[in-house]
Amino acid sequence: MADSECGTIHNRPRRGGPSKGTRKGSHRARRQDRVTINTLSDDVLLEILYFYVNNQISISGWHTLVQEKVPPLSYWTSGQSCRWRYVPRHFQSSKSCLDSCLGNIAAFLESEHHHRVCLIDLPRIPTSHLERLAAGMAKPFPKLTFLRMFVEENTMASLPDSFLGGGSAPLLEQLALKNCAFPGIPKFLLSANHLVGFSLRNIPDSGYFSPQALVTALSVMSRLVILRVDFQSPRYPSSRPRPPLTRTVLPALTDLLFQGVHEYLEDLLAQIEAPLLNTLYITFFMDLDFVVPQLHQLISRTEWFKTCDRAFVCIAHPLVRFSIFRGTNWSPELSLDFSCRELDYQLSSLAQVFNSSLLLLSTLAELDIEDDVLPHSQTHWKGDMDPAQWLELLDPFIAVKVLRLSDQVGPHVCQALEELAEERVTEVLPALQKIFLRDRPLKPVPKYIERFVAARRLSGHPVVVYPW
Repeated sequence: MADSECGTIHNRPRRGGPSKGTRKGSHRARRQDRVTINTLSDDVLLEILYFYVNNQISISGWHTLVQEKVPPLSYWTSGQSCRWRYVPRHFQSSKSCLDSCLGNIAAFLESEHHHRVCLIDLPRIPTSHLERLAAGMAKPFPKLTFLRMFVEENTMASLPDSFLGGGSAPLLEQLALKNCAFPGIPKFLLSANHLVGFSLRNIPDSGYFSPQALVTALSVMSRLVILRVDFQSPRYPSSRPRPPLTRTVLPALTDLLFQGVHEYLEDLLAQIEAPLLNTLYITFFMDLDFVVPQLHQLISRTEWFKTCDRAFVCIAHPLVRFSIFRGTNWSPELSLDFSCRELDYQLSSLAQVFNSSLLLLSTLAELDIEDDVLPHSQTHWKGDMDPAQWLELLDPFIAVKVLRLSDQVGPHVCQALEELAEERVTEVLPALQKIFLRDRPLKPVPKYIERFVAARRLSGHPVVVYPW
């Protein structure tokens, strides 16, 4: 038995010694005891590789093995002697192991076996390795179906136009890149009509492409299910064309994720239709003026979002998040993030979007408002904030019956409700029946909400306060 940091190899000895037939030196028996690499199970192969790499055994010999027999674990291939299935996370636990692993992968990419590669998964690429890996991938990959390349952050990495032979990966189904520019991506995508998942995360400015270029590429992706486009920093489109007369239909798209300026998203949504959309995650960079009619139209056209009955507002630093849910599912169907540090800007951004005909808010029955700000970070909670900002935020929720407030949010929201005159006490949250306050005793009702509760009782629309 041999133990290593990442795995264990068991060598099970025979009990009672060798059999008589073997002791006599039967040639046939000796031949039957031999096995080839093709007869070993995947688990055994993994154990061998764990021991081999983590104990740094004859790295030069390993390069030969990689090129002649077995490709690294990062590749799914179709050959009989290439049955590796996944990259163990332990394999990247130290820099020396990572360097060795990526060196082996680069050696394989530089070999003549690239035509058998089905999967490339590189979730952690130091900048020092990117150039060699990219150069090794400047060739066609006719059987490649999965490609993930995540470059370490805080880099200015870029992939050449010759990457993947300039678009010679006709069977590619999953493509995910992070922290690297790929200027040739619009041209490359025109031949990627088998894509099911497409994700570009943290795109640097050098990798920017226009909404029009993206839509042109999407027009051939009839099988696309997941689309994610995240820009690293705000960048406004240089020119904004008029909305087209016809839209590109993405018949299979269910998940859309975007990070960038709202103008970019508006221009993108003006050119596409996604009839099966059921998940929408958006992160906007800071802006003082959110005008998003295309986003509202998309949401109003999506039947799935109309079945949601719960909303969640999380006030954090440096962003505020609004999400909606359906039933008991705690995975949001729609999530809007606004990247801004000041609380008044956060509330203003939410209110602008809420009050621009976001009709689905009028059917939600439950609303949670929480904070994710450290208790000692009181600078986020300005004492001189205008209570009208909270009232403006709550105004669209005309069907909410249950309101839950965290300990820091509670006093601010309740004091804003206290500002309502008796004749206006049902003007905001008219259907409200219950307020849950976190970290509050059952009795008495906190002073900062007493007047509001009393006024609602007199109006014939009572509200009961509960501890949460």
